[in-house]
Amino acid sequence: MTPIHKPHRPYSEPTPVENPWIETLKTLGLSAIFAFGIRTFVAEARYIPTESMLPTLQYQPQHDRVLVDKFSYHFQQPQRSDIIVFSPPDRMMEYNPTFEDELIKRIVGLPGETVELRDGRVYINDRRLEEDYVASDLYPADPAISASDHQLTQLNVCPVDQQFLSGSVVIPPDSYLVMGDNRNSSYDSRCWGVVPRDRIIGKAIMRFWPVDRMGRLN
Repeated sequence: MTPIHKPHRPYSEPTPVENPWIETLKTLGLSAIFAFGIRTFVAEARYIPTESMLPTLQYQPQHDRVLVDKFSYHFQQPQRSDIIVFSPPDRMMEYNPTFEDELIKRIVGLPGETVELRDGRVYINDRRLEEDYVASDLYPADPAISASDHQLTQLNVCPVDQQFLSGSVVIPPDSYLVMGDNRNSSYDSRCWGVVPRDRIIGKAIMRFWPVDRMGRLN
């Protein structure tokens, strides 16, 4: 009888075990890269530091936290009433060279539209803009702030741009006119003009803090 032998198994090196610290560092590194990519290209969180967007966005007693969509505007144009985060325009930097913060305001006027301020109201192409989100009219409550011929010459935060005082303003291509919902205390397009499209970072789409005010933003 032919003897039966067990098949020969070739020798193999044992699988090396990687240092757990190296494995942890790799995981953390990949997580950091992923988080950076999300924050840079998709979405990021912001908090509201001032009163300029009252009553929509609160800053006391707790700063509202909002989620900013940085992705959608790659495929669609900003729309009226969008709440946007943007970098300071050049003209604003001329007035305030040390200003470095990004801003959050609401889009009021679109490219090519004619905007005018009358009696504390915004008119687009000679039609009054309905704004149920505004905290107050353009007229300030402080009588020390001057107004003439139904036009403000000064806000609580800055002088009104001469373009608005001289009449209507035509918004240039690829530019947007923005204002804070708290019209009497907002540093916005009435002070330094329009926001170029390439300065827009993203759209605030949701408030996630505080929890009792969580929800989507119009």
